[in-house]
This record gives sequence, C-alpha cells and structure tokens, in this order.
Amino acid sequence: MKLVSSRDSLVEAISIVQKAVSTRSTLPILDGILIEAKDNSVKLTGYDLETGIEALVDADVMEEGSIVIPSRIFGEIIRKLPEAEVSINANERMIIDIVSGSSKFAINGISAEGFPTIPVVGDDNKIVLNQDVLRNMISQTIFAISTDEGRPILNGSLFESDGKSINMVSIDGFRMAHRKQEIGEDIPVMKFLIPGKALHEAGRILTGKDAEVVIYASTNHILFDTGRFRIVSRLINGEFLDYHAIVPKNSSTTMIVDKNAVLDAVERASLIIQKEDRRCPVSLSMSDEETLVIASSTELGNLREEVHCQITGDLIGVDFNHKYIIDALRSIEEDTVKFLFSGSNGPSVVVPVEGEGYTYLILPLRK
Repeated sequence: MKLVSSRDSLVEAISIVQKAVSTRSTLPILDGILIEAKDNSVKLTGYDLETGIEALVDADVMEEGSIVIPSRIFGEIIRKLPEAEVSINANERMIIDIVSGSSKFAINGISAEGFPTIPVVGDDNKIVLNQDVLRNMISQTIFAISTDEGRPILNGSLFESDGKSINMVSIDGFRMAHRKQEIGEDIPVMKFLIPGKALHEAGRILTGKDAEVVIYASTNHILFDTGRFRIVSRLINGEFLDYHAIVPKNSSTTMIVDKNAVLDAVERASLIIQKEDRRCPVSLSMSDEETLVIASSTELGNLREEVHCQITGDLIGVDFNHKYIIDALRSIEEDTVKFLFSGSNGPSVVVPVEGEGYTYLILPLRK
C-alpha cells in the first residue's frame, strides 16, 4: 500500500474515527484504525464491536492495499508532522513508513485480515434529513440521556417517525427532553432507540448547512451516512417509556417569560453552588402576577434576582437543580417560553408559546 494525502484531511478523519476505537478490548486489532487504499481514496475505519465509524479521505493512491495501525500513535504522529503533505507506505512485513518533509516514522502495523467487518445496514428503511435539522435535534435532547448503566433502556434517545414528522425523546429519570420536527413529506414509519454514544458522534459529523444525511435502520443497527463519514451503531433493544403519559395534562400555574432573562439569572445563581453540593437548589418563586424571583443560598453566599413575567394561576415556589434548567433553556431557540407548573412538587414543563417544537420536563427538588 502506498499513498499521499493531506495532513489536515487525515487529522480530521482520524479524530472522528478514533471515537469508535476500543480502549478496553483484549483484542489488539481493535485498538487500531483500519486503512484501506483504493481508487484514489482512502477509507479509515474504527470499530469497537458496538459502534463503527468510517471516514473517506482524498488521496493519490500509487499502490492499493490495507493495514491496521495502532490508533493512538497514528493520530499523534499525523498531528505533529511538519508538512502539509503526508506519504504512507506499508510493505509486506507490516511496516508502515509515514513521511512528511524530513520526518520519517516506521511503525509496526497489523494485518487487516483479522479486522472485524462492520454490520451492513440495508436501505429498505431510510430517511433523508438536512444535516442542520438532525444536529439540532440531537443537541436539543442528548443532554437528558441517562448515564445509569443499571437502566440501559434510558442510555439512548427514542427516534420515532409517524410518516410526517420525527420525534426525538431522552429521559434520565429526573427530566425529559422532547424535540419534534415536521418533515412535510412522506417518510417511512420508524421507531427505535439510538445509544447516546452514537448520537454524540453523529452530531460531530453533521456540519453541512445545506447538505443531507441519510439514516438507514434495520432490526438491530442504525447507519448515519453523510457521504464522507458513516457511523454504524447497534440499537438498544427494549420498550421505551411512554413519554406522552409523563407530561401532565393540566397545570396550576402558567408563566410566560423571556428565556434569556431566566437563563442568565439561573447561571448567576449557579456560581455560588459548589459542584459537590448537588442538592442545593435554585428557587423560583412568584411574589405577584408579574414578578419571578430567582434565588439561591449556600455556604458561599446568596443571590436574589427578579425577572419580569406574565403569570396566571396559583403563585407558588419551586426548587430545581440549576443544571436541569440551564440545559433546557440553552437548547431552546425561541426568545420567549412558557413554563407550566403543577404545584411546588409536581413536574414542571417548558414549551414554546406557540407550536409543538419541543417539550422539556423537569422534576423539582422536594422541599
């Protein structure tokens, strides 16, 4: 195998592919990146038997071939090379020469024959989306994915298509993030659970404002394909929670407020909450129909701030984990939002003033 490619293109591809390289495998070959050179392009592949990522890199291929190179050292070498052009040459003894300018590395590689094959996902079920749309849907829901491995069904997001719109839902037991996107055309009806890791990596490869991403799904796997990058992941098996039943049908208090005013005040309140003091709340209370009081008091000090709003219903006080409010409000694009409260101890919901684009539910801290 012999090829010449751009250092910057290789750096970008390696940084993406490395996220699927195993770090705890007993198989040395899974610690490596598969390099395949063919038809003036190079494909880099990382695969940890759960998630596989492929990246295509433009290159001048003088001799076709394939080999596996240890991921960590490969990435570090390419990033430190002095020149923009990189030559990679692998011989029959599995020695890989990497040359850039006057720098020359010789690295021991591994035969590509033992590298596992990434599962093939057919094109029977596919959805084509704008990359910006999918990236926003991911960023507006991924923060509510649970990291509790004891509840694997919540370690990912529900992806659900009803033929006209797409819903993405994440629940971690303390909050829910629901994002709905109207597509406006016929799309396949789908419903599956995507692991958080796969969604995180998919968000990293979605960069084209006017470009498309194709999503293919099978019984056990999902594939995100942007043309340059492909991510294949095993799906989570099981039945997701009925998220419709979680959202209260009625509320005792409705508050319409400027999103940024609340976000800024809660972020200021968080400054006096130490990271290890997770139970210390930010309090939202209502002194009258037009005033929301945001306050926090800890051993470091206290803060009290008033925000103008419109309140109908009961005047109440609710305590929240500040991070949950911040995560939700940061992900909302609209400037004005509606809070729906179910008393001081019931679930609180944040929705748009108009439309159904998103729903964020947050459980309060018990007083």
